Amino acid sequence: MSPTLAATDEPLAATVAQGLSAITDPELAKADYVEHCAGCHGVQGLSAPAKLPELRGRVGYMMCTPATRAYLLRLPNIAKSRLSDNQQLADMLNFMVFGIGGQSVLPGTKPFTAHEVGFERQFALTSASLVAERKRHVETSIRQCGAPASFRDFYQPR
Repeated sequence: MSPTLAATDEPLAATVAQGLSAITDPELAKADYVEHCAGCHGVQGLSAPAKLPELRGRVGYMMCTPATRAYLLRLPNIAKSRLSDNQQLADMLNFMVFGIGGQSVLPGTKPFTAHEVGFERQFALTSASLVAERKRHVETSIRQCGAPASFRDFYQPR
């Protein structure tokens, strides 16, 4: 399983390769994504036209600040995932971010670790408006991380 990179930027390619190499079992990570995420976000990360965030080429922007990283880990379906092993969940998330999000990852982005996943899961978003939370973190990603203005949309019209 070796996702193709749309980016030709050498530092980006190295970052994506590093993120993917952090996955302990790539086939299991991909299978976990398909089982736990693809039903809503699509096997290839293309959820359009559903009112769910599209992941392909976009989710990596959420890795650029500690707060946006934590947001991904605190989403209810992540924090409360049936995957109880933090390393297995980190692997699935790294597949999603570095494999599916690929070109949206900023050079130098570090992969999720089991420790980080375990810590942030304790703070699952439950009472917050997920739409408002997403909007806040998307704005941060646009202002601080170079995400395009179209990142505000749940998906990109094709």
